Amino acid sequence: MLSLFEIAAMLLVLSAILSWVNRAYIKLPHTIGLLLMALFASFALLALQAVFPSLGLTDTLQNALKQIDFNETLMKGMLGFLLFAGALHVDFNKMRDAKWAIGLMATCGVILSTFIVGTGFFYLAKIFGVALSYIWALVFGALISPTDPVAVLSILKTVKMPKSLEAKIAGESLFNDGVGVVVFTIILAIATGSAASGHAIFDGILFAGPIDTFATATQSGSGHSGVGIWDVAELFIVDAIGGAALGFTAGAIAVKMMEKIDEHAIEILISLALVAGTYAIAQRVNILGHHLSGPIAVVIAGLMIGNKGAAIAMSKHTQNYLFGFWEMIDEILNSVLFLLIGLEILVLGLAPDFALITLLAIPLILFARLCAVFAPMKIIGTFKSFTKGAIPVLTWGGVRGGISVALALSLPDNDYKPLILTATYGVVIFSIIVQGLTVKTVVEKSVKADPVSGA
Repeated sequence: MLSLFEIAAMLLVLSAILSWVNRAYIKLPHTIGLLLMALFASFALLALQAVFPSLGLTDTLQNALKQIDFNETLMKGMLGFLLFAGALHVDFNKMRDAKWAIGLMATCGVILSTFIVGTGFFYLAKIFGVALSYIWALVFGALISPTDPVAVLSILKTVKMPKSLEAKIAGESLFNDGVGVVVFTIILAIATGSAASGHAIFDGILFAGPIDTFATATQSGSGHSGVGIWDVAELFIVDAIGGAALGFTAGAIAVKMMEKIDEHAIEILISLALVAGTYAIAQRVNILGHHLSGPIAVVIAGLMIGNKGAAIAMSKHTQNYLFGFWEMIDEILNSVLFLLIGLEILVLGLAPDFALITLLAIPLILFARLCAVFAPMKIIGTFKSFTKGAIPVLTWGGVRGGISVALALSLPDNDYKPLILTATYGVVIFSIIVQGLTVKTVVEKSVKADPVSGA
């Protein structure tokens, strides 16, 4: 068994070597290049292992990857730092101008997409004769609907677009993953609560109508083993609003501390403490049986440090050091994360039988994303002009990433997990590679066809 240091060393060495190869020869966007090379290496190792099983070529790497809990590593380790680094560079004034679009897409859009994907995936599975209950189809819809801020922000670095449009994409991606995790938690609680109840409600209604099934689920929530409407409201208030309040409070304290000094090393240390401390407190605080949203908390804290903190509490010298430090943290963690996503295929145990369902799930998810963007933007358009060309760019630029994979891996073992995990991984790989490599073309064509007018 490898030590934690040896695993970290192996991942850093692989990241450095593959990053160099990509930069020197392949010249793809950094994170996409890493993912593609990691995938290619994984498939090559699996092929060699199949031809020469006695060599044990994949054993060391597989053993190391099995020691890494991807969900824990990302959701309770790397994510806080990545979100803070992303929020640090977002222009709050531009984001505030697009607050209605961002707010609607990050809430109503995620919920709308969850139900469109869940319903479509339910019937898709039914067509192929796969037993999938509607509530577990909604679980898939919830974990795949939020765009991944890590993937989105890394791709935005390679694409030039109007600042107002960039603010919409960045702002939505930063907030909708926090909202998405809350929605995922609620639906998963309904699914597992009902499954644990006396008649295993959803396991017994595999092909019932979606509306009837979900109504039965929420009604069962009124009992001790389910999740009721007040539980849903309580979870949202504690997780989302509580997390935002924690992030604002912690960020305000950090800004006040930075105002008193002008020492870049200490201010960088304060920012590190802010991220780690805020995320840890969010995970530890328990209000009415619920934790606060760590992702939302660090996003709010990052926006405060990157905007108010930079304006009133930092000299230009300190800003250069602090922003440069977090840019480096962002690059290192992104490199390791996208490498891990590519290598995870060695240990995920994906089910090839679900390849066609996964392939058909891709246009379903893109359609749901279009609806999730179109509806809020049309509402905004009734009383405020917005960037023309925003709908195709926001639709195609809504990249999924490691967060969806982490949520899928966190699911309890059951008959539905292999399908959900396979579909999630397939959608994420398509999203990062195909959408990531073509979003620049979509931006150029959309913006050229529809010049910017307004926010």
